[in-house]
Order: sequence, then C-alpha cells, then structure tokens
Amino acid sequence: MRPGGVVAYVTCSPHLAETAGVVAAVLRRHPGVQRLDARECLPGVPHLGDGPSVQLWPHRHGTDAMFLTLLRREG
Repeated sequence: MRPGGVVAYVTCSPHLAETAGVVAAVLRRHPGVQRLDARECLPGVPHLGDGPSVQLWPHRHGTDAMFLTLLRREG
C-alpha cells in the first residue's frame, strides 16, 4: 500500500477471526496504518455500531454478514 492510499478489507463473515482479528493483526504488523471510519461510506444505513469498522447483519440490514474496514498508511 502506498502512503496515503486506502485499502478496503471486506469479507462476508461474522467471525472475529476473519474480521476484527485480521484487522488487529495488520495493525500490529504495520504500525503506520490507521483505520478510517467506514460508516461514512454507508450513508443512510442504520445501526452501524460505534465504528470505525462496520459489521452488517442479515436481521438488521437485510444483507449477508458483511464486514468492512478501511485502512490508510501514513505517509
């Protein structure tokens, strides 16, 4: 990832080992990477939680259990 670039990590999973766990591992290995607020990419979608990542749910959002986080490397 180039400095300033943004990577979206998206997976169709509710499992922490495939969602928040992956993000935590990336942040540990790459201290210059920060998370952006992914909720801003989904305007009008209710119940997105505290952020900055988003976990969508079938019973709340009418989707698969999609997970989204945005990562940016500091310059």
